[in-house]
Parts: sequence; structure tokens; C-alpha cells
Amino acid sequence: MPMYTRVDSDLVRELAAIVGEKYVLTDPSALDPYTHDETVGLRGDPEVVVKAGSTEEVSRVLRLASEHRVPVTPRTAGFGLSGGCVPVLGGIVLSLERMNRILEIDCENLTATVEPGVITGNLHRAVEEKGLFYPPDPASLDSCALGGNIAENAGGPRAVKYGVTKDYVLGLEAVLPSGDVIQLGGKLVKNVTGYNLVQLLVGSEGTLAIVTKATLRLLPLPPVRIDLLVPFNAFEDAAHTVSAIISHRIVPTAIEFMERDSVQAAERLLGKEVPYHDAAACLLIGLDGRREEEVLADMEQVGDLCLENGAIDVLVARDRPTRDRLWEARRIIID
Repeated sequence: MPMYTRVDSDLVRELAAIVGEKYVLTDPSALDPYTHDETVGLRGDPEVVVKAGSTEEVSRVLRLASEHRVPVTPRTAGFGLSGGCVPVLGGIVLSLERMNRILEIDCENLTATVEPGVITGNLHRAVEEKGLFYPPDPASLDSCALGGNIAENAGGPRAVKYGVTKDYVLGLEAVLPSGDVIQLGGKLVKNVTGYNLVQLLVGSEGTLAIVTKATLRLLPLPPVRIDLLVPFNAFEDAAHTVSAIISHRIVPTAIEFMERDSVQAAERLLGKEVPYHDAAACLLIGLDGRREEEVLADMEQVGDLCLENGAIDVLVARDRPTRDRLWEARRIIID
């Protein structure tokens, strides 16, 4: 007896009855975007793509797949770099891209409740308009979705100071392979009883359950942000500088290492020149905080440490457009 069965026309009709015919894809050209993520050289061929629009639809699809022993691979935006949404066993790709609503931004409890298809950058902008801050910032934040971030426990440059996705997930609604819907955690900040099933699901790549709703922890938006671009003639000098900064009890928002070939490749893709693109390596260092004098003091100390360890220069970006231009080059290296 085979471990899994193939998708047949009867199953396709049953899937269409759940989500609607236009949300069931079987044509090879329509399936192709769902064969891969951003992992180089890895792909799998789904037999059908199903675009669910609600928790109930996810539940019914999983129950049906379980009854027929058909493998299911969940997917949101497909911008991961670990193959987590690649359907290596074929079967059904269950796409959550239609479930893309920010359901609530609770300013009193500093939480946001979202569906898995919400683009990460859209949540960033929505909460920042209210003076709040969602720290995880994957390089593909304007393309990737929160469901994938949760499945992969995504981080980003700000992980140096603020941690990764698991540090901001308070509650989850998820659907088990059986189709049963479970509610885990919530807005409660302190919960010390029982197994931490929320953290069990974060980073599990959809192998245990499919997340259909998440309650995320927010922080007050730091009003002061400064970024430094620091070029070096030697890799070793840049590496030693990172150690020097940390050993002086300074915790930057981010410390990103970029070597010459990557910077020059980013220039070609962007069609823009990056300062000191001929340097062997650059550090992109972020600083933030609530008090300007404290952030400026950290900036001065970090700048001095960089120069003491062989930096060619220290370029300071204080306004948003200049900071965004620096980070644009860094993010496209990953994209």
C-alpha cells in the first residue's frame, strides 16, 4: 500500500466544492509558481493548488486530504530560503494568500491580530502609523507573508537587538492535519502553566498544523533611529569591529556584513551607486532608542570603535530616505 495517494478528478471536484472552482488550480502553467520558493535548485510538482479563504475552508481541505491520504504543503507568499513550502511529495499545495487581513491593531494591549497571508511590510507600516513597532524584519519583508515568517521563525537584521518571530507570537489559531481547529495562547503576556504549544508551532514549517490566525506582540516605536555605513579595506577589520562594539556593552539594532562582490551585484540590480562600493567589506550598523542624547552617544562611541579598528570612514544616515537607500542595497542582496 503506497504511503500517499494521487489527486484524482473526483478529489478536485470536492476541493472546488469547498473553496470555489476559481480557487482550484490544475493547469501546469498555473501550478508552476507554486513549485518552488527562493531556494536555488529545489522544486516539487503539486498536482493541485487550493486557495483557501477562511479557517473553515482550511479545516475542510485538510480533513478531506487526510481521508484520502493526500499530502498537503501549506504556503503563503513563497519567499523562503529553506524549501519549507516546496511540495516535494506532490499532492495539494494549500495556499493561504487570500487570507491577508490585519484583523486588529490593539493599541491598549500592544498586539496585532493577523491572518497568515498579510505581507510583513504591510503590518510594519500599519502599526507604525499608530506609533507602534513590529520588530522582525526579514530581508524580503515587502514580499514575504507573516504565515511563512511564523512557519520558518524568520528573523532579519533587527534580530541582534530584538530577537526573531518566536519572541513576538502570543497566540495562534491553527488547523491540525485531521481538520480540527485549535486555539493556543492569546493576548495574555504572562502564562506559565502547561506546555508552550505556541512556541512548538513557530518554526515547525507547517508540519504540525497550519496557522490561520496569529496574535503578535508589538512595541512602542523608537523615535530615534540612526544608521551607519562603515567601509573597511579588510574583512578581518570588519569582523574585529563587531566584537569590539558588543564588548563595549552596546547592542545595535542591527549589524550587517556586506562584502565587495555582493555590494557591486546590488548596485547592478538597483542601477544605483552604493558609497564605498570598492571597499573589501562594509558594516551596516543600526542604532535606535527613545532618547536622542543616548542614541547619539552610542553613535559617537560606535564610530570611534570602527575607526580604531581600521574603518576607512563612517557615513551617518539620520533621515528616513537616506536610511532606506542604505538598507535597499542590503535587502536586495538576499532577495
